[in-house]
Amino acid sequence: MDLFHTKSGLSLGFTKSSIADDPISLQMDTTFRFSVSPVPLQLFEEKDDGHRENRVESDEEIRIWGQSMCVKRQRDPKPLPNPCKRFAPDPGLDQRRAAVRSWGNQRLQEADPELSEIMGKEKQRQFLGIELIASENFVCRAVMEALGSHLTNKYSEGMPGARYYTGNHFIDQIESLCQDRALTAFNLDSDKWGVNVQPYSCTSANFAVYTALLLPGDRMMGLDSPSGGHMSHGWYMPSGKKVSAASIFFESFPYKVNPQTGFIDYNKLEEKALDYRPKILICGGSSYPREWDYARFRQIADRCGAVLMCDMAHISGLVAAKECASPFDYCDIVTSTTHKSLRGPRGGIIFYRRGAKSRKQGMCLSNGDCTDQLDFEEKINFAVHASLQGGPHNNHIAALAIALKQVTTPEYKAYMQQVKKNAQALASALLKRKCKLVTGGTDNHLLLWDLTTLGLTGKCYEEVCEMCHITLNKTTIFGDNGAISPGGVRIGTPAMTSRGCLESDFETIADFLCTAAEITSCVQRDHGKLQKEFLKGLHNNKDVIDLRIRVEAFAAQFAMPGYDS
Repeated sequence: MDLFHTKSGLSLGFTKSSIADDPISLQMDTTFRFSVSPVPLQLFEEKDDGHRENRVESDEEIRIWGQSMCVKRQRDPKPLPNPCKRFAPDPGLDQRRAAVRSWGNQRLQEADPELSEIMGKEKQRQFLGIELIASENFVCRAVMEALGSHLTNKYSEGMPGARYYTGNHFIDQIESLCQDRALTAFNLDSDKWGVNVQPYSCTSANFAVYTALLLPGDRMMGLDSPSGGHMSHGWYMPSGKKVSAASIFFESFPYKVNPQTGFIDYNKLEEKALDYRPKILICGGSSYPREWDYARFRQIADRCGAVLMCDMAHISGLVAAKECASPFDYCDIVTSTTHKSLRGPRGGIIFYRRGAKSRKQGMCLSNGDCTDQLDFEEKINFAVHASLQGGPHNNHIAALAIALKQVTTPEYKAYMQQVKKNAQALASALLKRKCKLVTGGTDNHLLLWDLTTLGLTGKCYEEVCEMCHITLNKTTIFGDNGAISPGGVRIGTPAMTSRGCLESDFETIADFLCTAAEITSCVQRDHGKLQKEFLKGLHNNKDVIDLRIRVEAFAAQFAMPGYDS
């Protein structure tokens, strides 16, 4: 019989009989039938070699449980691809790789000429100018190399040994080394002190401390900004407008300097603290030229039951070199920037006490159960990450480790001694020229020049100095109308000391500063103090041009740290 003319069919069936010992007789027809319709003869066609080939499409009918289902067969099914072909070499692969490398290895000048040109101009500005902003400095070449290194490629959320990402074995070593060097730089015992080197700035470090130890609405007390304090210590404007996040999320009540002397009035500070009962008492500031009485702060903090925190951002280099009093002998927490007198990269750092509580505390110091052990470490580390920050900047941490190593050298101590000598020389030179300095001088790296006795505003004087390539910053003087029209300027010596200036050089700088004051007075007299009119008086001003030429000639004598030329 010819197979292709035979009617084919398939039937499968079974019947479940009643279950004899079941009280209920059950008869179920579970017959299952599967049938396939005949295959049409024309579906196959014989080739010349005797084989048959599929030539037409045909629907094959399949019935399941009486329902007709149709499966369509494809004509000329495509052959399976050869799996070896996917591994064949791509002739354009090398070109694609080269394309990535071409932009990945370009130098700045080639990759972005526009930005490179602007950066070159900024470098020239720094080289030809006199830098007197107290919070600025020049870093060494090794620090710059670390900042611009491959370490910026790695993500390292968490702490050493407890990272969110893998691949941090060497990053852990770098951060641990930086922590060890930080403790060594300030002569601290690792059993009694811990350190977090991840904050992006000192303002971030300060807010991490507040977040760790305070609840929203809790009280803090720091030096008033017009008295020389920092905005991150909870400052708000005289109108009541809250400026910093510290004043927005927490309650602050500042203490002030004596308006006649410019020194902190510790008696009034104690009186206010006992009435206000802050949970954190802050010492340290950004524009205070004198020493801090940490022992007196400790007494006040103990009496009101507060944590004593020091923000030593401006004087940390002096503290490390033992050229000023150390807050570590009395404070519970110490924060700092890393780029001012420390000459490191831009960032922040937090030191905190470890171990048993050694001082009387009137209340629980942090959010949690009160115990005999200090719990700053866990809470501060968690506040830094993950409460406030993401991954740390590993290139910054490596650069900070370099700077902290330098801090322990005799050369660094000599540098900080020179910073103080230069500040005192500049203060003496200005006082000889009948200039008024807040507190009458300085104990550290900065001084405050009160311009109100000359009838000048800090803003106008700052503008004149900048046009003459002298950079300093206006600042409020206690008793004036504050940030609206600051009555003074803050002047620091670290940056120009880093370039090699000595006492005699700061005598010359004092002469430049006084000449700039004379120019400011003349322009204010002729054009007024309003900014728009005052700036018109500086345009093509011959006295400004002459002073600029003198300043540039002076500054060009001193090399820029970190550069060959």
